[in-house]
Amino acid sequence: MKTIKLHHLLASCFALLIVLVSGCEEVPPVLNPGGSASSEVTPVDQQQRQVLIEEFTGVRCVNCPAGSEAIEALLDQHGERLVAVSIHAGFFATPFDESNEDLSNAQGANIMSLLNEPLGFPTAVVNRRQFAGEESRQLGQGQWAGYIAEELAPEPSVRIDIQNTYNANSRDLTIEVDMYAVEDVNAEDVRLTVYLTESNVVDMQQTPEGRDANYTHKHVFRKALTAVAGEQISEAFTTGAVISRSFDYVLPDNFKDTECEIVAFVHRGGETLDVLQAHRAKVVE
Repeated sequence: MKTIKLHHLLASCFALLIVLVSGCEEVPPVLNPGGSASSEVTPVDQQQRQVLIEEFTGVRCVNCPAGSEAIEALLDQHGERLVAVSIHAGFFATPFDESNEDLSNAQGANIMSLLNEPLGFPTAVVNRRQFAGEESRQLGQGQWAGYIAEELAPEPSVRIDIQNTYNANSRDLTIEVDMYAVEDVNAEDVRLTVYLTESNVVDMQQTPEGRDANYTHKHVFRKALTAVAGEQISEAFTTGAVISRSFDYVLPDNFKDTECEIVAFVHRGGETLDVLQAHRAKVVE
């Protein structure tokens, strides 16, 4: 019995020592408990604020690969709480003769016009906001991390669930988007925008080392299933309301279904455009 008591006493002292030592050390925050590599999706009733970053890029932009790498690092940091879309638009997006395809399209050009023409590249828009002191919604690479962190801080006023039903034989895709109002949204114009993106598209890209025919493009904007300025929601976003929209689309043969995602975000209309919540879901789980 004495041996057992002594063992317990030593264990208790050791545990106390660990607590005291730990209290003197700074414990780093867990920035991404799920991790970008995690396949688990947070249940919609536990969904935190998720932020949209729309990157503008092009295959002829020598500095854009650095911007894309920065976004991948931010995705590693924030996981599912960051939703990335890479829009090929502007004069840098003109394909090379050797390109497999043109990654730009008219909708992407319209999105760029909506969100202000970039003054330089790499460039991106965070939650479609024009932040205080900024001349444009377009932000340089060094500004992304800070504004993303700022936008992640509030609790979401809206939560989004996306259910994709896909037939691999016919390539028919049905998207069900459910929007849950966590609190009253006091805005006359609230909209839903839905994108289709594709990752791991191997094609030409200008890099600091020269043209790379095997460059991997990620989060490529392929299609807006709503108007690029969004579909106005007629129902009121009052606390507890559930608002649903459904979309049908036939996935083109040149899109790899296992690499495609649906991105949906609720935002204000008019001149403000601020995103209230964003979410993404794979076409094929």
